[in-house]
Amino acid sequence: MTIRTVSAQWNGTLKEGTGVMRLPGANFEGPYTFASRFEEGEGTNPEELVGAAIAGCFSMFLSALISKTGITPSEINTQAAVDLGKDDKGPKITSIQLTTDAKVPSISETDFQALVQEAKENCPIAKLYTGTVIEVAATLQPETVISE
Repeated sequence: MTIRTVSAQWNGTLKEGTGVMRLPGANFEGPYTFASRFEEGEGTNPEELVGAAIAGCFSMFLSALISKTGITPSEINTQAAVDLGKDDKGPKITSIQLTTDAKVPSISETDFQALVQEAKENCPIAKLYTGTVIEVAATLQPETVISE
């Protein structure tokens, strides 16, 4: 399998310091600070990257599962809400809520929801968060038929 390498640099104290996260494969470099992570300051934070990772992984895994049934999904859009709470040891990701809208021709709601659950349980990024509550609300959108 492939190994991906990313990096993060932090300079200074926790509250006054600044950092940069780099994802060279995506040509992305994002600044982060205490305010961008624990308040509403500008910049990114590790939790946004966790959310992007699980949303992307879940969408791809769901697509693979649907494709195995012989159906090609038209579109799968997933948003992730990552809750950074705390426990007695400090900050902790306490839950991740995935919201998925999918356009998949010729699939029943029952079959779709079963594949959603399978994707939630088996997407590699979700497996990292065993013990973290991950919920999925998935909506199967009707296909639009374009007449010529």
